[in-house]
This record gives sequence, structure tokens and C-alpha cells, in this order.
Amino acid sequence: MVNKNNFKLPLVLIIVSLLFFMCRNNNTVKNSVQEKPITKKEKSFIKKIREKGKITAVTECNSTSYFIYRGTPMGYQYELLNSFSEYLGVGLNIIVNNDIEKSIEMLNNNECDLMAIDLTINKEREKLVDFTSPIGKISQVLVQRKPKNWRKMKTWEEVEKKLIRDPIQLAGKKIYVQKNTSFVSRLKNLSNEIGDSIIIIEDPDKGMEELIEMVANGDIDYTVCDEHVALVNQKYYPDIDVKTPVSFNQNIAWAVKKGNDSLRIYINKWLEDYLKSKQSVYVYNKYFKNTRAVYLARSKYSSLKSGQISPYDNVVKKESSKINWDWRLLSSLIYQESGFNPKVRSWVGAFGLMQLMPNTAKKYGVDTSSPPDKQIEAGIKYIKLLDAQLKDYIPDSIERKKFVLASYNVGIGHVFDARRLAEKYNKNPDLWNNNVDSFLLLKSKPKYYLDSVVYYGYCRGSEPFNFVNEIFERYNNYKNVVKE
Repeated sequence: MVNKNNFKLPLVLIIVSLLFFMCRNNNTVKNSVQEKPITKKEKSFIKKIREKGKITAVTECNSTSYFIYRGTPMGYQYELLNSFSEYLGVGLNIIVNNDIEKSIEMLNNNECDLMAIDLTINKEREKLVDFTSPIGKISQVLVQRKPKNWRKMKTWEEVEKKLIRDPIQLAGKKIYVQKNTSFVSRLKNLSNEIGDSIIIIEDPDKGMEELIEMVANGDIDYTVCDEHVALVNQKYYPDIDVKTPVSFNQNIAWAVKKGNDSLRIYINKWLEDYLKSKQSVYVYNKYFKNTRAVYLARSKYSSLKSGQISPYDNVVKKESSKINWDWRLLSSLIYQESGFNPKVRSWVGAFGLMQLMPNTAKKYGVDTSSPPDKQIEAGIKYIKLLDAQLKDYIPDSIERKKFVLASYNVGIGHVFDARRLAEKYNKNPDLWNNNVDSFLLLKSKPKYYLDSVVYYGYCRGSEPFNFVNEIFERYNNYKNVVKE
């Protein structure tokens, strides 16, 4: 009689073997699509960024990517970069360049770490840079002017008859586009597809939005741009039409230097979660769906439209010359203190644009009823006093500005305490970053504020530390988009 149990063990072994083989195959497949391992050299790149404490990105200056409104940096790319820099745990340094070819050169010359631009992924560019995961999809559209009397036409069909809707109609037409963009190659391909010539004019000086404005004003007849940018601008220029596509949907992404896998992988990991978040939807809608953002970007208090930072630019320029400060640095201080609100008061009694304490304000002849120009004038006198007190100790004028700003925030006594601590612990008392600023931070700990070289005791050092960093970070943003 055959014992059926004799078959049980081999059968189990066969099943286990099959399962093992399947799992092994599955792992092999998974591994084949995984990112390649990060080398020690590549890890050191992220380490260098963290050691520097900031990541440097190049982006474009326009009403959707990056601009300044009433002293506040704004823009879709700016907000994405802020989120990513927070993910990395570093600060953000932005460089503005509206020439894509030059931006690629900057990336490959290590002048920046990444390109935060809506770059269409194509084979030509893949030879020059490495793309991140897509941050979205776009198509390219024709921007044309509606007929002059379109509002008086009885039906929309009448308007449609005057507009180009079939790309074949572009034969022989002159189209202006931003130089070194994917629009150029797309129009060349389109010219081949329709079997006729399209006259392509590459403008080396103007970006997408400037060309759109030229179409709206009747200076040129046609341009091509990304659909989401076109739709935003149509809200501002109702006489333009942007409904004619000239391409299919294409992936857009950021770019890193060729071979920089560590940064690319970090960006991709962040994007995976960010693009699923409510914040991602909110930020996108803020710049591409909300009409208010369009008008903010083009208002008289926007750097794009007027080159202004605040309503007080003229006064700030005049007063800053008295202390040899860049007026944009002084503007950043005023924004930090009051958000350019001359009526604001803090819980400790500081008031106005410069947030002077009542005793200091009284010394310089101002009070809560003083007009904005007098408030700024008083603040300048106080800055001048602080600068004079520090001049013999900090000879470098650029370095001294950081000490002055910290003193403006927390009092000069605490700054001198931090200098003495720096000297005691073999750091340079005449340098701010990674020297005196570190000891101002430590003045909230008993070991340091009870030290015999400390005369002014406890200090919540994170406030002046952040105060100086934020003012200089904003100042760099102002320098990017507002002329001196």
C-alpha cells in the first residue's frame, strides 16, 4: 500500500522553492527600476549643502515663478524651493536668470545646485542635465490677439473665424519666442509637420510674459508659451486668445548637474510626498487659478511692474545714503520689523515702521503720531549710533552691518557679551556667521549666560540670530529683482 504522506515533504519543498524563486524574481525586477545607490562622493554633495547651510537655485523672474510684492518674495517656484529647502534643513539662496542656456551653464559650472524652472523634458536637454521626477505636465499654446471689435461681435463664432485654430494656418507667419527654449524646437518640428515655413524670431532679451504683453499691445502678432502661463496672463490681458495648442502634453521638471544623483534622489523623494499634499494643491491654485495673484504680480507694489519694494522707497533711498547702506537692506529691516505698516505696535510697546521703543523714539523726537518719513529718519539715527559704537571693534563695514542688526534687535550689550564668549572659546569675535552668532544663541543656556565674561545675563538668542539671517535672506531676494 502506498503511503500518501511520503509525497507531502517533496511537495512542500517544491512549493517553497517556487515561492522563493518568485520572490527572488520579484526582487530582481524591483531592483532593476530602483534608483542606483548613492556613492560616498555623491553623499558628500548633500553634506556640503548642509555644511554651507543653504541650497542655491536658479529660477526665472516672472509673475508665476518668482517676484516681490510689498517686500514679500512670492511665486510658485519660490514656494516650492522654500518647501524643499525646509525638507533638507537648510536656507535658500536664489539666483535669477531668464536665459535657459545661461542657467544650464551656471548649473554645469557649479554656480548653482539646481534649476527650478518649468523645463520641458526632451532628449536634447537630457544630454546636458539630469531631470528630476516631473512636477507637472504642460502643453504649448499660441498667443494671439482677438480682433479689435470682438466685444461688439454678435456671436463667438464670428470671433473664432478671425483666429488661428489650425496649425496649418501658421504657414508664413512670424512668431516671436524666448531664445533657447523648447518653443523653438517645437515650432521647427511643426513647420516640418505642416510642410511649410514658419518664421521663428528668437528674442534674446524677453521672457514669455514680456512677449505676451507685446502681443496684447499689438507690437507683435504671435508668440508661443506654456499653457498655464498663458492662462494666467489672459486674466490680465482679456484681449488675447490662448486656446490654440501647438504641442501635446509634455512633462516638466527641475534639473540638476549631470551625474548629481544624490541631489536628484533627495528632490524626487520630497516631490513624491509634496505633490500628494494639500499644500501642493493650494500653492498651484494660488498662482495659476487665483486671479488675485495675477494682479498682485502686476500691481505698482510689485517688483515686476514698478521695481518697487514698498510705498516708502523714496524715503528709504534718501535715508539709507546717510549711513552708507544699500536701500534694499534697510527695506528688508523695515519689513522685518513692521511689514511696512506705520501703525503697528508690538506687545512690549515698540511702534511704527522701525519698531522703536518709546524711550528711544522720544530721544529722536518721534512718537506714535509721527509720519512714516520721520519714523524712518529716527530709525536711521539709532542705526548710526549703533554703528559708531561698533566701528572700532568691527572694522569691516559689511560684517559690521550684521552686528548692528543684531544690536538693533536685542541690544548692543548682549552682542558684546557674545563677542567676549566667542573670544573665550577661541572663535573670531569680529565675525558674525558661525562665530559670534553661535554664542548669542548659547546665551539662553546657564553655562554661558552665567559665565564671568557675560555682563548682561540671559538672552533668548534665537530671536536676533533669526532676525539677522532673515533680513539678509530677504535682502538677497530684493537684490535679485529690484535695481539698486
